[in-house]
Amino acid sequence: MERWWSVTQPVLSVTNLRTTFRTNRETVRAVDGASLRLGQQETLGIVGESGSGKSVTARSIMGLVDDPGRVDPDSEIRYHTPAFVEQVAREYPDRVRWATDGEPDDSETDFVTVTAGSRSGSSPGSEPAVTVDRGSVELVGAPADVVRSVRGGEIAMVFQDALSSLNPVYTVGNQIEELLGVHQGLSGSAATEAAAELLESVGIPDPEQRLDEYPHQFSGGMQQRAVIALALACDPEVLLCDEPTTALDVTIQAQILELLARLKQERDLSIVLITHDMGVVAQVADAVAVMYAGEVVERAPVAEIFDRPKHPYTRGLLQSIPGLSGGVDRLPTIEGSVPTPTEPATDCRFAPRCPKAFEECENVHPEPVAIDPATGPATAPAACLLYPADGPLDQRLQAHTEDTADAEQ
Repeated sequence: MERWWSVTQPVLSVTNLRTTFRTNRETVRAVDGASLRLGQQETLGIVGESGSGKSVTARSIMGLVDDPGRVDPDSEIRYHTPAFVEQVAREYPDRVRWATDGEPDDSETDFVTVTAGSRSGSSPGSEPAVTVDRGSVELVGAPADVVRSVRGGEIAMVFQDALSSLNPVYTVGNQIEELLGVHQGLSGSAATEAAAELLESVGIPDPEQRLDEYPHQFSGGMQQRAVIALALACDPEVLLCDEPTTALDVTIQAQILELLARLKQERDLSIVLITHDMGVVAQVADAVAVMYAGEVVERAPVAEIFDRPKHPYTRGLLQSIPGLSGGVDRLPTIEGSVPTPTEPATDCRFAPRCPKAFEECENVHPEPVAIDPATGPATAPAACLLYPADGPLDQRLQAHTEDTADAEQ
């Protein structure tokens, strides 16, 4: 199946991600074939109701899925920063695949792919001479030390509950200094000074004094700022933020969002912002991925999502926002709740709740297809049998079944 994001080099790409949780009774498909792309210095908002698979997607990227959870080995999570790809290529020269642009990533043994770079011979016992301009490291199935170096050092995560992310028996300064020691090799006064600078950078006043305080001495907003400082201690390229403003009042929420926007500019960060609040997405995101029942049902630039939403689920989310449905006494709602997928999808999982559903929605699973075939699959796809919009029903169904057949080959 042709990938449906733009061809520009991303910093992080996820293809056909499947994360399952097996129990004695059933297998829950928490993430079921999700594909995402995060561009360089882009903020990607992932939205959807509770149970859509947003947080599990982030944990899968970080390698933090615990038993009985499992990321399917056929999933792809690729990290594309050239400096890191070059570093791993030097450490694992026997597992590097030198590819050409457009060549599929189908190797079962090579987890480092270089699509633009150079290599030269080196003397015995010396470091392999590898220069990388473009490439990727496949994180699914990568050696444990590679995954550990990515987690925190390259990709950091800000969790929803700030207080539970902080150790209550250590001072905030101690926790930040520990990370600085692990990832940047700092210790003593250098680590203390760097920790104070981090607290100051996230807007915490009197940082030198606050270093000696414990998490419970911080307010909710300050706890969230401290957690962001912890994530930044590793100097990451990518920041995953899982509902970072959910438990905060609207004033503090706005301050945290402004902080993330500022840090993105100052540190050249790429950010994934997970939320159920479309208003938050409108404020800070560049692109949006809408998730439902473990699948990405629509992805588009933020203006496209708000001005011309395509998937009925996206429309329902937008109609439920106060202020966007002005002049009504009662906001529209989406009847029912998100299902828990336990079997491979053979239908549209949103069909039981969809006001646009028709008979074929119960028998055909929609794949992400281009809204306008003339523009190609990279533009604003939606996983809905209403599209491609310019064709009769039989042609629309064929577009979705052909994508399914290609994916299975």
